[in-house]
Formats: sequence, structure tokens, C-alpha cells
Amino acid sequence: MKKIGFLIIDMQKAFLQDHKEQMNVERACEHINYVAEQLRANNHPVIHIQDVEGAEDLNAESLEIIPEIKVEPQDIRVTKEASNAFWNTELEQILLKHDIGLVVVAGYAAEHCVLFTYNGARERGFKTVILQNGILSSNSDVIPLTNRDRNVISYPVIEFIANGL
Repeated sequence: MKKIGFLIIDMQKAFLQDHKEQMNVERACEHINYVAEQLRANNHPVIHIQDVEGAEDLNAESLEIIPEIKVEPQDIRVTKEASNAFWNTELEQILLKHDIGLVVVAGYAAEHCVLFTYNGARERGFKTVILQNGILSSNSDVIPLTNRDRNVISYPVIEFIANGL
């Protein structure tokens, strides 16, 4: 049976630390953490993608994932320097190695890295969906537009298919 790959994009202090209430980061993290836990429990890979573009101008602490996102030792980390997490990274090879049949995308920012990575996965032939209530943007009207024009999946459906039912 093919696996589900969960891509958690750019949930980093540099982007979110000062905007948590404004963007309702807590709600997105609840959905992301719940899905990640369901997938881990059923041996599906959880992949944290971190943007390191311009890292030489930032301190290492600001590149870290926010504490509201649970990162487990078995999780995979991928660093990127472009909006599309597939561009010049090993992400496609990781997904192929793990026999991923469905890619679920969540994280920040809906109109940039989330969307470009979603498109990158589709261009490479992966069935791809966005986690409902699992994407963030500093521009609140972008999220409904992103959900309207893309394939979206809710956490109960992920829970159902992750358990092989």
C-alpha cells in the first residue's frame, strides 16, 4: 500500500513568532500536530521543510521550527532556498523512496511556499492535497482562495485513510 507524505512547510520562528495571534497559528498547529500524530502512528512520513534562503543574515534560532509544532526524532527534515520545496532539494527522492502515493501540504505561507510546493508535487505526478485549516498567511483573504482552487482534505479523512480503512 502506498504511503501518505505530510509536508509541513516553513513553520519557523523567523516567519511566525511575531504574528501568532494575528494569523491564528495555534489553530493551524492543532490541525497539523493532530494529522502528524495520526500519520506517524501508522508509519507514514512527516517531513518538516525549513526555508534557509538568506540564512547568513539570520540567527540560527530564528530558522528553528516554532515550539507549537511537534517534531519527533523519526521526522524527516528538508532545507530549501526556493519557494518550491522540490527545487534543488532531495524532497522528490525522499517521497519516492518512501513510496508516497498522496502528498498532504500544510504550513506557511499559503500564497507562496505552500502553493508552489503543492504545484511542484503535482508537476512531479504526486496526488496532492492541502490540509484544511492547516495553512497560514499574513494576508487572511488568501486562505479561502487557496482552498477554493485546490484539492483540500480534512483531518478526519486523513485519519480514515491513514488507518488503512
